[in-house]
Amino acid sequence: MAKKNFEASLDQLEQITRELEDGDLSLEASIKKFDDGIKLADYCNQKLDEAQKKVNILIQKDGKLTAEPFDQTND
Repeated sequence: MAKKNFEASLDQLEQITRELEDGDLSLEASIKKFDDGIKLADYCNQKLDEAQKKVNILIQKDGKLTAEPFDQTND
């Protein structure tokens, strides 16, 4: 399988979603697309989880750097 990246995987997942929503696929093709979509969604979630773990705000306090978790409430 070619090396995946988050953006390409998300684009592919969106394409699969559109194809499934159109309803023009056979049952077998729909199941295959759905399975592919689940794998892509899992991959994207894994990448987001990895990024979330890496996203720490470093704040200089009293001459020391302190790592604080990213504040998810500011959408």
